[in-house]
Amino acid sequence: MLDGAGAARATPDAWSPALTVAAGMMQASPIPSFLAWSPSVPPLGNAAARALLDGAGADEAFPIPAARDVIVRAWAGESAVLENVAFTRAGEEAWCNLLALPVRDEAGVVRGVLVHCNDITQRVLEDRARREEERRYRALFESMDEGFCVIEFLDGPFGPLSDYVHIMANAAYERHAGIPNVVGQRLREMVPDEADAWVARYGAVLRTGRPIRFEQELVATGRHLSLSSFRIEPPELRQVAVLFQDVTARKQAEAELRHLNETLEARVAEALAEREQTEEALRQAQKMEAVGQLTGGLAHDFNNLLAGISGAFEMIGQRLAQGRAADVDRYLTAGQGAARRAAALTHRLLAFSRRQTLAPRSVVINRLMAEFVELVRRTVGPAIEVEMVAAAGLWPTLVDANQLENALLNLCINARDAMPDGGKITIETGNRWLDARTARDHGLEPGQYVSVCVSDNGAGIDKATLERVFDPFFTTKPIGQGTGLGLSMVYGFARQSNGHVRIYSEVGQGTMVCLYLPRHLGQEDVEEAETPVDAPRLGAGKTVLVVDDEPTVRMLVVDALAELGHDCLEAPDGATGLKVLQSQARVDLLITDVGLPGGLNGRQVADGARALRPDLKVLFITGYAENAVLNHGHIEPGMEVLTKPFGIGDLTARIDRMLSEG
Repeated sequence: MLDGAGAARATPDAWSPALTVAAGMMQASPIPSFLAWSPSVPPLGNAAARALLDGAGADEAFPIPAARDVIVRAWAGESAVLENVAFTRAGEEAWCNLLALPVRDEAGVVRGVLVHCNDITQRVLEDRARREEERRYRALFESMDEGFCVIEFLDGPFGPLSDYVHIMANAAYERHAGIPNVVGQRLREMVPDEADAWVARYGAVLRTGRPIRFEQELVATGRHLSLSSFRIEPPELRQVAVLFQDVTARKQAEAELRHLNETLEARVAEALAEREQTEEALRQAQKMEAVGQLTGGLAHDFNNLLAGISGAFEMIGQRLAQGRAADVDRYLTAGQGAARRAAALTHRLLAFSRRQTLAPRSVVINRLMAEFVELVRRTVGPAIEVEMVAAAGLWPTLVDANQLENALLNLCINARDAMPDGGKITIETGNRWLDARTARDHGLEPGQYVSVCVSDNGAGIDKATLERVFDPFFTTKPIGQGTGLGLSMVYGFARQSNGHVRIYSEVGQGTMVCLYLPRHLGQEDVEEAETPVDAPRLGAGKTVLVVDDEPTVRMLVVDALAELGHDCLEAPDGATGLKVLQSQARVDLLITDVGLPGGLNGRQVADGARALRPDLKVLFITGYAENAVLNHGHIEPGMEVLTKPFGIGDLTARIDRMLSEG
């Protein structure tokens, strides 16, 4: 009936009915169970017991030694319980709970002991693992450098979820927040004045489940905290975890750094202001130095020219008084030559200051170069080779051709001076596309340009000198041999023509100077030939009003007009001239200086005249073009400009053409 080796030692006939019943119950039970019928005989086990023991038998001794005590107590008639009993199973530790019950016969005599064994090994191992996990978590929790806590939201006096309590906090909490013993404390009891802000922060985390990271000052302790927070799931727990760190020192350092930066910025601003004052003083000193150079170098040149002019007039007067008219032509030629050189020098000054009068027209520069190159060859002499490299399909550009030739001639003369023993000058034209970066480097707007470059293989220019070559009055030539206006004039002309000039040079290799002029998208202009001085006059009998505050100039213009057969009206200022125009007097042409005294300039006179006489033609004569007065060079049809000093032949030809046009 019973399994196990013990079955051979007894038969059911020798057992009491109670023991037989107990044996049957044991065998049928799914609970590991053992039955002892004698204190000196090992008990028998059921199938579940053998599984508990991993197949081990119980022939010689009860397989769980710690159970002997409860078995002894059961033989004595006591029901005994023993929990967490450890034993070895297949070489590994295992645990069970034991319940020992005495088996009594009809007379109440204990005939055996029934032991139920509940295997708790898995639970013990899980509890042990959980306790180990808790131990590690607690160690981590307490050893963290950052403050950490878990808060649980409560319904408070200000509504649902309007307060929270700290249910867990590590030791670092006090170190970072400055508040001890927070576990069990409500927020509104700890920091009542700040509670709303903290509830709003963590309440949003609880409602949305989105973690946040932020910085906030804990005003109660003066600590600046860097915090991160996340919701503990499930939401029904109403718990939020907070990890934080005291960053007060960093905030103070940042504040000090900001203060330092503000202090440095203030000092830099002061230094810049002082520098600006110093630079302004330096600029003023440079201006004064420039004036000194101007009055020295240019006065020397002008005095020479004035001496030639005044001397020529004196000699003419003497020869006329002596009746020796044969020498007059020679002195006239000398005086006129000196006057032309003086005019050229003033043009160079005006070009440097960008105040010269320009007459730009659409020109393909290559068409100017044939005659110009011959002029350069005659100027530089036979020791220097002059080469022209003309780009095919060169674009037109809007430029004053005479001033361009003058600027290029200056460059060629400088190149000649850099090659005293001879060399080669190359004049090259080209079409250029300037992108944004290149244009910025050249001080221009991006787009299409025509370039004209003059290069030589002379001595070259060192870096220190190269930085100053465009400075006004700067020259490396000896006193009396240069005014320092040549390259300044080139620079001024280029900028006034909406272009730029660049210079490249290496000592011992040579120099190249390039003019960049904007491409003109219109057609090339064909220059009309001026009417020769001695050509037949077609428009005689007209009336011309001459307005100029210089009596000599006014006299010369009136006399020239009389030679053409025209009647003249004169005015010394703008107001007088405008009165003539407001009268019924006939006026076919207005000739007026631009700069007039009395508060009414030549452009204002012309505008007033056009308001009264819309078709009236106007010729401005001026020593330099006041750009603002002439509307930055934009004059209306029927208006022209002639620059002083001008030849009488140029004046009469211009007047004759304007009066002859319909």
